[in-house]
Amino acid sequence: MATSLADASEARKARLLALRKRKEGGADGAELEPVIKNRLFDPETRTLKKRGAEDIEMEDTVEKKVEGLAEQIIAEDAERRQQELDLFNIAPKRANWDLRRDMDKKLAKLERQTQQAIHTLIRQRLAVEKGQSDDIVGAMNAQEAANDRDDSDEED
Repeated sequence: MATSLADASEARKARLLALRKRKEGGADGAELEPVIKNRLFDPETRTLKKRGAEDIEMEDTVEKKVEGLAEQIIAEDAERRQQELDLFNIAPKRANWDLRRDMDKKLAKLERQTQQAIHTLIRQRLAVEKGQSDDIVGAMNAQEAANDRDDSDEED
């Protein structure tokens, strides 16, 4: 079994070597030493190479497309914040809207009481015209009579 594995390994190596020669264009049977390309390993310093200027730079990348976008958004945001902080935008259009809101309930109650007082005064005047006498109506009649006397005294 060990010999069959060794034979298979040798056959595979031969096929790979033939494939490599064909790829390089050397179809002749001459034995060429494989060329080792040290792309990331520097054999002189025995360290890994860092990417440098020789790397291929792509022209159309996402980073290049959004390069100025961040600065533009920050500038627009700063401008929008300045507009929002303008004192005319902060101040309410009606300065006393909260006072009016609180006073509406109290004014509604006073409006009802005012309407009731007006109705009672109208009823009293109508009662005086008809000649009905209530305590208030009697007092009003007495005051009118006193006013009439004062008018008659002044004429004399």
